[in-house]
Amino acid sequence: MRLVVLGPPGAGKGTQAVRIAKEFSCSDVATGDIFRANVAEGSELGQAAQEYMDRGDLVPDELVIAMVMERLAERDCQAGFVLDGFPRTVNQAEALDRRLAELGSPLEAALSFDVTEEELLRRLAGRAAAQHRSDDAEQTIRHRLEVFAIKTRPLIDYYARRGLLVSVDAIGPIEVVTKRILDDLEGGRRPA
Repeated sequence: MRLVVLGPPGAGKGTQAVRIAKEFSCSDVATGDIFRANVAEGSELGQAAQEYMDRGDLVPDELVIAMVMERLAERDCQAGFVLDGFPRTVNQAEALDRRLAELGSPLEAALSFDVTEEELLRRLAGRAAAQHRSDDAEQTIRHRLEVFAIKTRPLIDYYARRGLLVSVDAIGPIEVVTKRILDDLEGGRRPA
């Protein structure tokens, strides 16, 4: 299975990506986790990424593309992957498509998580308090939602035009959302 998960911050992408990867015995590749690990290690990439993340901005495409392509070349991704946090721009999606075409392993679906803004603000405020995440402060949350609307939402159109988009109602208990996703992927809605 080769999937990307799309949606605004707080939509549940990370939680569901882990569950989907487990269900299909493939790798969960979360760029946010990779960035946070680099920040914790104090690597050069981590320091650069931290500046963007603290502002709620996207890390520049060239850095993200190189990092993700390197990760997808690792052995554990040969059985498939669920990409969480990449692509975030059409430029990144096109780079991913080119690389996967070279490998003869195109994407099978792009899951778009649909959540109301009210629910997103509630979730992100709770996450900020529980995890003490600097990228979940209220001002940063609003900025991240604006960045998503401007830069990331065009991906929904991009994948819809390619016939890969699967919209997911991401409101409800985690298990219910997972079941919706699996029903969509296993129930014939998965692109060939």
